[in-house]
Amino acid sequence: MKFPVPHDVKGKTIPGTEGWERMYPYQYQFVSDDPQRNQYEKETFWFYDGLHYPEPLYPFDTIWDEAWYLALSQFNNRIFQVPPVRGVDHRIINGYVYISPVPVKDPEEIGRRVPNFMERAGYYYKNWDELEAKWKVKMEATIAELEALQIPRLPEVEELRVVTDGVGESTGYHLIKNYDDLINLGIKCWQYHFEFLNLGYAAYVFFMDFTQKLFPSIPLQRVTQMISGIDVIMYKSDDELKELAKKAVALEVDDIVTGHRDWADVKAALQGRRHGDEWLAAFEKARYPWFNISSGTGWFHTDRSWNDNLNIPLDGIQTYISKLRTGVTIDRPMEAVRAERDRVTAEYRDLIDNDEDRKQFDELLGCARTVFPYVENHLFYVEHWFHSVFWNKMREVAAVMQEHGLIAEIEDIWYLRRDEIKQALWDIVTAWATGVTPRGTATWPAEIEWRKGVMQKFREWAPPPAIGIAPEVIQEPFTIVLWGVTNSSLSAWASVQDVADPDSITEMKGFPASAGIVEGKARVCRSAEDIRDLLEGEILVAPTTSPSWAPAFAKIKACITDVGGVMSHAAIVCREYGMPAVVGTGHSTRVIKTGMTLRVDGSSGIVTIVQ
Repeated sequence: MKFPVPHDVKGKTIPGTEGWERMYPYQYQFVSDDPQRNQYEKETFWFYDGLHYPEPLYPFDTIWDEAWYLALSQFNNRIFQVPPVRGVDHRIINGYVYISPVPVKDPEEIGRRVPNFMERAGYYYKNWDELEAKWKVKMEATIAELEALQIPRLPEVEELRVVTDGVGESTGYHLIKNYDDLINLGIKCWQYHFEFLNLGYAAYVFFMDFTQKLFPSIPLQRVTQMISGIDVIMYKSDDELKELAKKAVALEVDDIVTGHRDWADVKAALQGRRHGDEWLAAFEKARYPWFNISSGTGWFHTDRSWNDNLNIPLDGIQTYISKLRTGVTIDRPMEAVRAERDRVTAEYRDLIDNDEDRKQFDELLGCARTVFPYVENHLFYVEHWFHSVFWNKMREVAAVMQEHGLIAEIEDIWYLRRDEIKQALWDIVTAWATGVTPRGTATWPAEIEWRKGVMQKFREWAPPPAIGIAPEVIQEPFTIVLWGVTNSSLSAWASVQDVADPDSITEMKGFPASAGIVEGKARVCRSAEDIRDLLEGEILVAPTTSPSWAPAFAKIKACITDVGGVMSHAAIVCREYGMPAVVGTGHSTRVIKTGMTLRVDGSSGIVTIVQ
């Protein structure tokens, strides 16, 4: 398998983007001036992290990549000492993030790390429920602190109380301090984010590894099926939509709720109507905190929450009302999923021929099921609730910058790095204090316009799914189960990459994430707005999926994604709904067009373009 050399890809600058590197932290660049680092980069295998970044990264949005770059790596390497892997290294090319797990190559060092990992991780596994309860308190306190944080506007003259109360601090100082607090809360949130996450995935991997050694031919989806059927908070937002749909039917206001595409029109039509106000009150109650869910992954400022765009949850409610009217159940088939889970588990357990292996099987499965809720629930607290509030706090910062002429529009702030914003705020407050015009009024608007053009050119560029030298065997667990990067998937990506004409491709291979075979029309969706156009019985094709897309799974008959492994969101949800899924195809949204007829085999991982 041959993939492009990283430095060759970086060296082919897109015309008109020369100097784009200044938009991102300097340590993210592939280098030529440091021989040691250059050699390391050439010998390393890097893959495009499309799971988190299906679009090029805005300069400010790099904050979350920096946050997990630190958090995942520190917990792996410095806190729990996962034996075979240190952390995950990051680079950026043309706005797209490439990552590479850093392995522990020395077998003796792996051996030295084992006792530390067993002691430290073991403590968390033995006290998981108690520690997770503490985690929830920490996260909710962090979110409360974020919600209470004020971004002040600079007054013409400070209030008299600053003098009479002997405050000794200016609004300018508090603007700078509160911006720092905002950023630090974000970084702290991500420290908590990974406190349990690596261990959660590790529990999955331990169970998978043990089971595959017992049964070498067992399909990976059978292993993950044994951990399915467990209710988690991440489904709560979608459950609220289902309850609102049921309430609309029960109160006989469903015709009004489904009669308009825009939320403002629905609200106006319901106000003052019989039972209309009662339903609206239920809707408002559901919004906090459950509508603090991103319309995308939550990693981008463009992923506005349901509370920012109420048309998105409205569309979900309308979908469920339509189902209810036809007598179709809208509840996830939990009992059926659990029954099949228990059947599969018992079938394989009965094949174990000694008590010691059976005991270890039970212990590892029990641990994997214990950690399952956290592995899903953390998403709601971090990427959704916290991020939804955070993005809007940053828009308050942007309003200050706009007021003082450093940016033309609120949304221009995302074209600046977080350290550049800090510098710009210092420019503003010192100019305010002194009574002069900020220097940034003559520098940032032109720079931002240039960066807008660069970002548009980045969007038109197709990032290769992998670069560098592919290893003989990929063993790093998170790379396999979450990102879906294996030697087999790399081979499939390479074969598609070598085809000059994507229209000539009639078959693609990915991870068999959820069993079953279906045929249907494709619908390519790249955003939450796109899924509003999904029709009943279509096959969803997406770069990746997110929890806010849950109502879409009530319409579709199968799902295909570019990126993701057996523990990605699409894989987990499709197993819960009992529908076929193929994930980690690498190029599905590039090859498949809306309206094509597809055959999806979730058991083999093969997607066929029938027509």
